[in-house]
Amino acid sequence: MSTAGRKAISCLVLEWLLLSALASPACPASLDVEPAEVHLTGSDRRAQILVTGTRADGRTIDLTHNNSLQYKSLNPEVAEVDHQGRIRPTGSGNTSITVHHEGENAKVRVVVEDFADHRPVSFISEVMPILARQGCNSGACHGKASGQNGFRLSLLGSDPRFDYESLVRDGRGRRVFPAAPGASLLLRKPTAEIGHGGGRKFARESPEYRTLARWIAQGMPFDPRQGTSVLKIEVSPARRRIAPKGTQQLRVTAQLSDGSEADVTHQAQYQSNALDLALVDESGQVATLDGVGEAAIMARFGGQVAVSRVIVPRNNNPAREDLPPSTNPIDPLIFGKLRELGIPPSATCTDAEFARRSALDLCGILPDPDEAAAFEASHEPSKRERWVDRLLERPECADLFAMKWSAILRNKRSLGSLSQPGTFAFHSWIREALAANLPYDRFAAAILTAKGDSAASPPVVWFRHAKTLEEQVDDTAQLFLGVRLQCARCHHHPFESWGQDDYYGFAALFARIGRKPGPDPVTPRIFVIPEGRATDPLTGKTYAPRVLGGSAMPDLGPRDDPREALAEWLRRPDNPFFARAIVNRYWKHLFGRGLVEPEDDMRASNPPSNPELLDFLAADFIRHDYDLKQLLRLMATSRAYDRSSLPVPGNERDRQNFARYAPRRLPAEVLLDAIGTVTGSPEVFAGLPRDFRATQLPDDGFASTLLETFGRPKRESVCECERSTEPSLSQSLLLLNSPSLQRQLSADAGRAALLANDPRPDRDKVSLLYRVALSRVPSDAEQAVCLAHLDRLRSDGRVRQAYEDLIWTLINTKEFLFNQ
Repeated sequence: MSTAGRKAISCLVLEWLLLSALASPACPASLDVEPAEVHLTGSDRRAQILVTGTRADGRTIDLTHNNSLQYKSLNPEVAEVDHQGRIRPTGSGNTSITVHHEGENAKVRVVVEDFADHRPVSFISEVMPILARQGCNSGACHGKASGQNGFRLSLLGSDPRFDYESLVRDGRGRRVFPAAPGASLLLRKPTAEIGHGGGRKFARESPEYRTLARWIAQGMPFDPRQGTSVLKIEVSPARRRIAPKGTQQLRVTAQLSDGSEADVTHQAQYQSNALDLALVDESGQVATLDGVGEAAIMARFGGQVAVSRVIVPRNNNPAREDLPPSTNPIDPLIFGKLRELGIPPSATCTDAEFARRSALDLCGILPDPDEAAAFEASHEPSKRERWVDRLLERPECADLFAMKWSAILRNKRSLGSLSQPGTFAFHSWIREALAANLPYDRFAAAILTAKGDSAASPPVVWFRHAKTLEEQVDDTAQLFLGVRLQCARCHHHPFESWGQDDYYGFAALFARIGRKPGPDPVTPRIFVIPEGRATDPLTGKTYAPRVLGGSAMPDLGPRDDPREALAEWLRRPDNPFFARAIVNRYWKHLFGRGLVEPEDDMRASNPPSNPELLDFLAADFIRHDYDLKQLLRLMATSRAYDRSSLPVPGNERDRQNFARYAPRRLPAEVLLDAIGTVTGSPEVFAGLPRDFRATQLPDDGFASTLLETFGRPKRESVCECERSTEPSLSQSLLLLNSPSLQRQLSADAGRAALLANDPRPDRDKVSLLYRVALSRVPSDAEQAVCLAHLDRLRSDGRVRQAYEDLIWTLINTKEFLFNQ
């Protein structure tokens, strides 16, 4: 279906929801109206009234568009108000708007100035928002690199001066005609008076038309207000609980650099991040669907972004006694959110499930059968905490997380065996740092400020792939700050406040890095040069170092390394990015989904599903001196982590609130090691000891069909999305008839051969197989099927093949392939 078709269907759904909501009368106990006072300058300004009713039970309901609500202007010659609470000026002066609802009354004072429009129109603060709202400067229209039909604008208004020149100067000025504004192409095309590929955007009598016509008639001034800009915008309400199939009008205000405030509700652009939960129209009215969860409604104006959080609950909340008791500080924040949404949590997982789940998540291994059995038999109240503590101290824990960090730090051989020593040294350094539980702030600082060669300082290898200034900036921001800064290199970030000044100021932190030939042709020797600044190649402007959101640093001496200042800023407790990024990344590792998703795209327009939890985790991480093992322990010992993966009525569709554990396929390396454990014949890697596990591999330079098929990352970017977890037909075929798997199954020293010669009863050996592969004993039905198969093949003298069949079957079950 086309984009236009989807938009039409969304509009119809939204209209139906709005009509349904308006048909339901509200019975509030009190009335709240905002704002108390409105200032409008010029004839084309608008303002939005918000009316909120509070019920006797304390719940709020939006009444702005309710049919029983009455708006009235006390002086229609100054301002009028429609039935949706939108105020428009009709003349200069003062008046009030009265709001009446079921015996409750309120007033909004209105001040209108310069209704005759004597003031000049600003291209930046008035014309450009019109182009943005109509989508003219989007990537699908005139904002793309090649423009559209000979007319090009900067993407999303990132370069106002370029846009001004395109409109006023390019094409011999044919797009604007000051002598007769109505004849300008800028007005005739969007009103569809002549052919326009984008269709009709606004009517001749609209405020947008009048503003553009006035600007053209005034001679197209660029910025008569001398640089007045939008400092920030705010959305009201910032957070609101809305019943399914309910509505909520938003109000957006802009804080301007001259100290004034403007209502931009009807100039802003809106977007919902959860179209299955809530829709929003171009006037800022939200309509919720019948789903349950939280949606973020983004408002964008003047290069600034703000978000309103919409909570959509179920009608019935779980009883407090249904929520698991806990002393872990994570749990009140998780289960409190579930209670607010009316989503019941799943039951506690079994001890066998917890043993297998936590061993795979924390160490990438299947638990030892005897240890798992002893854990399951124990009645010690704190046995799960003790189990987690033991896992965190195992060497396999450092192996697993060294594999994770090596991948996102892009540690790989770039020149075969010539670059192998540096690659192996960097992996070894990462593993040793994690095994010693090096505080995360020092871990990050050691990489970002590395100097010398890879023999003396292995983190220098990071600069092998982060060769350019841009790669160092982009990788640092995405990996350590959770900020995707790449867009700001060329234009203002479409969903954030970052622009070129932010990008190149941050880039200047790396501008003093010098390179010399290192121990191999691709690994450099890093040193600090006496001076260096970053330069925007488009404007030629140079930038002094500065951190994101900060001011430029004072002049540095010739011996100073700006990266040291970066490292100090990272570890500051008030850093808004560093701690939040890593706790969100580790949360996703254990829970399958980040509090912010994707985990490295943390921005205002992509808010966390549980902001209070993310704030707590970040603060607690800092309080514990950036202790990664303590962070993992806190998460893995929570009652949120030990939920069953099986849904219960009411939480089947929940994906973002962690009402149950999210099953996920084992990572490729973990799966390969698990197959080796169950078959008793691990895969052998060229040049490495026989018992070397896949999670211990220093890079991706070791060939393995299974690793490639199951999505081992190629280490070409810092994004964890490189690791594919999507199922495929080739994966199924590999497990069904792979020659390498057959060799493991039939190995003379493998588990099947050993079990065939083991004198113990078949029942015990089948139970052992289930313990090894699934960390549990088989059910009676499973046991019966397995014993019947053994008996059938024993009569033909094929006992070993029978055990091979059982192992092959277990490996191909979802229970084995998934952590759940």
